[in-house]
Amino acid sequence: MILDGKAVSEKRLEILKERIEESGLYPRLATVIVGADPASQMYVRMKHRACERVGIGSIGIELPEDASTERVLEAVNRLNNDPDINGILIQLPLPPQVDTTRVIEAVAPDKDVDGFHPCSLGRLLAGNPVFAPCTPQGIMTILEEYKIPIRGKRAVVVGRSIDVGRPMAALLLNADATVTICHSKTENLAEEMRRADILVSAVGKARFVGPEMVKEGATVIDVGINYDEQGKLCGDVDFDAVKDRAGAITPVPGGVGPMTIATLMENTFRAAKLRTCNGTAR
Repeated sequence: MILDGKAVSEKRLEILKERIEESGLYPRLATVIVGADPASQMYVRMKHRACERVGIGSIGIELPEDASTERVLEAVNRLNNDPDINGILIQLPLPPQVDTTRVIEAVAPDKDVDGFHPCSLGRLLAGNPVFAPCTPQGIMTILEEYKIPIRGKRAVVVGRSIDVGRPMAALLLNADATVTICHSKTENLAEEMRRADILVSAVGKARFVGPEMVKEGATVIDVGINYDEQGKLCGDVDFDAVKDRAGAITPVPGGVGPMTIATLMENTFRAAKLRTCNGTAR
């Protein structure tokens, strides 16, 4: 079974558009990008297009490549204090001279629609999330949409990054899976991966996961965005070699990626609703 993230995202965005129209709210998302990295600029454009599609207002703050940490923090603070802005997204990666941790921690927790603030991650680990990081939450949506059982299943997450691996493990644990996190120092990595009923790969190595690492019938989630030696876009998983062994698998492209943006839109709407419920929105 191919887990079509593109189709799921289209469905979710249409539902979200209707909910926003019915709510009478006008959510607004602000993006902050530093520098002119083509990939980052493309991702920001995609997010603004998604906003336009579902009825979310958006503004973009563009800062020069040599911007200091203080200048980025000034932009974030202005957005924090703007009552018309519901969500703030810092486009990563930031240039090396910018303190990424300080910038992320400067975002107001009630506008942290990317789910990276320590408060957001703490609530996630406590089992009571408000905003979960968009890629892991998007994966959970795919599993839910395709009715992939999670409770009581053995899940293995390969990669321990703060934006995917660790929050992915927390979400699966909150859904009652038995979770193992693997990384570059894990011994007998292939053996650990073969135990997984649900295998999530976020290692960033082209076609790293082969059929010898996958349990027969497992659900395989490929988070990787890589390019092979021929310059062809591919994931962490050797899709053609693994697809007949897996019970369900996400493709690259068209799998996890579209769900990341759809989840960002859903988080932004949720932020707008929460501000309204708290009596702080205008």
